[in-house]
Amino acid sequence: MSVKGNLDGGWNPYVAGALSGVVAIFSVWIAGKFFGASTSFGTAAGMLEKIFSPERVAQMDYFRLEVPKVDWQWMFVIGIFFGSLLASFTDGSFRWQGVPDMWEGKFGPQKGSRALAAFGGGLIAMFGARLAGG
Repeated sequence: MSVKGNLDGGWNPYVAGALSGVVAIFSVWIAGKFFGASTSFGTAAGMLEKIFSPERVAQMDYFRLEVPKVDWQWMFVIGIFFGSLLASFTDGSFRWQGVPDMWEGKFGPQKGSRALAAFGGGLIAMFGARLAGG
């Protein structure tokens, strides 16, 4: 089974899933923590707010437990970005595209509605992830 097992040129989902599992095992073995992403977005928001209003961040209950700073989980999210970019370059699937073909076929080529739907979906997913504890 090769890494390039998909018809669309993407990585084989079984290989990618197995590699993700290996990363999860090493994350627990080395760092003693499961990897996640949603906390990193709250941390990034705290770091940005700390630039403009450090006294306000210091008063927030959420940041009293853990001061917003670059940590292993925040770097993990950065690694997801660069890893996915590298994966798309290596399998030849990288391309700049404002509106995916499937979206354009169903809803038209408007970039604004696509951006609004993607942002709204991201908000809902993030809210659900934080509500579930991570």
